[in-house]
Parts: sequence; C-alpha cells; structure tokens
Amino acid sequence: MERFRQKCADALTQILGEFDPKHINELVLTRNHTPLLARRRAMLITSRVRMVATVFAIFTPLWILIDWVLFDWPLWGWLAAARLAATAAFATLALSFRGNDQIGRARLALGLLLLIPAFFFVASHLVLGHQQVTGVAAVVATGYAFLPFVMVAGLAVFPITALEGLAFSIPLLMAHVIGAVIGHNVFPMGTYIGAAWLLLLLATVGTLAGMSQIQFMTQLVRQSCQDVLTRAFVRSVGEELLGIQVEKARRDGGPLAIIFFDLDHFKSLNDTWGHEAGDEALTGAGRVLVEELRGSDMVIRWGGEEFVMVLPQTDCEGALRAVNRILERGFGDRPDGAPLTASIGIAELHADGCDDWHSLVSLADSRMYQAKEGGRNQVCSCGDALLPGIGGKIHSATMAAS
Repeated sequence: MERFRQKCADALTQILGEFDPKHINELVLTRNHTPLLARRRAMLITSRVRMVATVFAIFTPLWILIDWVLFDWPLWGWLAAARLAATAAFATLALSFRGNDQIGRARLALGLLLLIPAFFFVASHLVLGHQQVTGVAAVVATGYAFLPFVMVAGLAVFPITALEGLAFSIPLLMAHVIGAVIGHNVFPMGTYIGAAWLLLLLATVGTLAGMSQIQFMTQLVRQSCQDVLTRAFVRSVGEELLGIQVEKARRDGGPLAIIFFDLDHFKSLNDTWGHEAGDEALTGAGRVLVEELRGSDMVIRWGGEEFVMVLPQTDCEGALRAVNRILERGFGDRPDGAPLTASIGIAELHADGCDDWHSLVSLADSRMYQAKEGGRNQVCSCGDALLPGIGGKIHSATMAAS
C-alpha cells in the first residue's frame, strides 16, 4: 500500500509539474488567497476585461457590412441590430470598472464580458435558424456558431481558479445548447452534439491556463512581498496591505490595532559584534513575531530594526494580550547573553480616532518613542500608559486599567 501511495504521489508530481501540492487549494478555491493576491488578481482581470471589451466594441460593428452584402433584408437588418446592441454593451463595459481592485467586481466584469456574446449568439441563432441561406452566405452563417468557442478559449487570458472557470463556462455552454435547439438551419443537431464535447475541452484547457496564471502570480507575490531575512512583509507591500485593512475596518466598523516594535540598542549590537550578529538577531526577532501571528494578522518590516504587527478585529486590550505572549517568549538573546528587548507602541484605529493608516502608524510610532524615552524595554499602549517589557509581565489587571 505504501509503495502504491508513493507511485501515486510521483505520478501527481509529474502531472502537476511545477505546481506545489501544498498550494493546490489556491488554484481551486479563492478562500485561501491573501488580500494582496486577491487585489492584484482583481486589477489584472479588470484591465484585461476592459481591453477585450474595447477590441470587441471596435470590430463587432465592422461585420455589419459583410452581413449587408451577403444576406437579404430583413435578415441583415436583424443581425445589424444585434451587433449594434452588443457593441453598445461592449463599449459600456470597456468604460466601466476603472481602477477596480475588488475581486467581486472583477468577477462581475468578466461575467458580463462573457454574457454579452452569449446573448448575441442566441439572438443570431433566433434569426438564422428560421432562414434558408445558401452559397457563401451559408458559410458565413456557420461562423456564428463558433462564437462560444472563441469566448471559452479566451478564458486562458484571465487568472482564474478551477471553480471560477467552471462558473464562467456555464453561460457559454448553455448558449450552445440553446443554439442547438433553435439553430437547426445553421448546423445539423449531430454537429452541435459533437461541438459540445470540443467546447468542454476548450473550457478545460482555458481554465487550466488561467490556473497556471494564478500559480505564477502567487509565486511573484510571495517573492516580491517577503523580506528574506525576517520572513515579514517588506514595507512597500505592507503599506498596501495595511491600507486595505484600514479601509475594511472603517467600512465594517470593526477594531484594528497595530503594534510598533523597535529593537533596543540595535546599533550598538551591530557596531560591537558586526552585521552578521545583527542579522541573526533580526532573524530571531522576526521569527518570533511571525510565529505568534493568527491567520488574519501580519508583520511588516518597517525599517532596519523596526517591525509593525497588524491585528485586524483586535482592540487595544487584545493587542496587549498579543504583546504579552511575545514578551513571555522573548525576542532572543544578544551575543553577550543579555536578552534582546524592544520598545513598543500600540494604537487602535477607532479608539484613537485615526483617519487613515498613515496617522495610525504615526501614533504607534510616537508611542514607541515614548516607551524608548521612558527607559526602553517598555510598552506604551492606548491612553499613553507605560507598561513594563521583558522581565515585567503585563497582567490582565494592568491591561484593564490602561
């Protein structure tokens, strides 16, 4: 049995290639996507939807001339009306969703992009299915039957998950079924049945291509956002994520606390024992902070020896409890064996009346400096209360009083 499981694992690895089995869920579902990945994906999907919609808005009405030459009135008139309606819809979509970074709205934009040709496909079959066309006109008429194939293949342009690929393929598959029922003069029914199998294959290939884009985006986001030394987010990415959390907290009304850490006497550590010792101290401190995170929390390396911990759905008392856990564990030791300490400032978005993430960080930074001026190895919490750091456990009574 063990040998069979190993063979299955090896086969899965060969099939998946560069896909890491640990991240397969990210390719199937979106619930494991980080806010940063979701935002990047939303922006990319929206920009590509608007680009494709612009192209279709330009080229869709140009085909009216061909319909006018090949089809009799009122057939070409009905087709022209359907094309003009589709053109207006594509143009509206191309001008909408500007600057969108919300994945829900990005899905809506992509869904609309696929629904427009689906409706045009059904409308054209309603007209062509009751007309007898021959010669070159019949050849052109059959071209209308290939529109769902073009759109399903176009899914490869977008970074989508497996379930999203399934959901976005359904309208086009349904349009194909409707076309088979009402478009018997365009293609024989047997041809539509065979084409449905090809449509499913194209939908699968397009979805796999979209999944590979997500996998590539995930790798890029991880490589570009994480500080190699401490495993914390780099500041540029951290600022963006903090902005997202502040917007969410202001919208939902939930608490949002941040903790500003500055390692004490770090310059003297570098000067006395060298930068390698300083890097080891940073690595150890960063590991402690990252390992103490909950699923929704994050740590940002704000400066050389400065860290910002972001705690969504956490008030000042909850932030103090998080600090207490970290201080109980400690940040590690300096090269001479003395404990590595930090000056710490805490701020909460609503309790401190902050307007944006800049003011929130500025207040936590200011309180960190109060802790530093108070003798270092201190915690300055909401209300500017100074509390002991390592070596002086913050008790629940002290937290309540602050």
